Amino acid sequence: MLKDLLERLLSGKDSPAADQVGLGMLLAEAHNRSRARINEALRPLGIDVRGLTVLLALPLYGPVSQRDLIARIGIDKSTMVRIIDELEDKGLVSRRRAPQDRRAYQIVLTGRGEQTLDKARRIAERTGRRSSAGSPATSAATSSTCCDAWRRNPPDPSLAGRAGRPPVPLARADTAPIR
Repeated sequence: MLKDLLERLLSGKDSPAADQVGLGMLLAEAHNRSRARINEALRPLGIDVRGLTVLLALPLYGPVSQRDLIARIGIDKSTMVRIIDELEDKGLVSRRRAPQDRRAYQIVLTGRGEQTLDKARRIAERTGRRSSAGSPATSAATSSTCCDAWRRNPPDPSLAGRAGRPPVPLARADTAPIR
């Protein structure tokens, strides 16, 4: 049913609004399928896309507070706590006291976490190549460039939520479905 609706919305026979809705649905469907494929491929490592996101962020930002990690990744606090707890239980990250603030903790990638991250990168790359098989070699790069351009465009101020707050993001790193 979704396939039929997407085909009809993306046919160009309706309106630019239908094209935009169809594009959003197509991106959401691609995201959901990609996430499911990568989660399945990562299962033997005991992590999922959310855990991989944290593991990928730690080498980029070094030992970082949970609060900073939340801000950098865009995952809500309770979800981040759950992800860090899961990764810590598996020995992939550790919490250590922050030298500049003894009340705070830094999240640190462990040696086992580094090994898991190396394996996870290879798995994600292999899964991505399989997922895009049959597409022109430039498709993934072009798609990423287009999506990044859309992400960078500021939201329409007329769509702001109540009390002048920005609207709820369409997709969040901690959830698969589009809201």
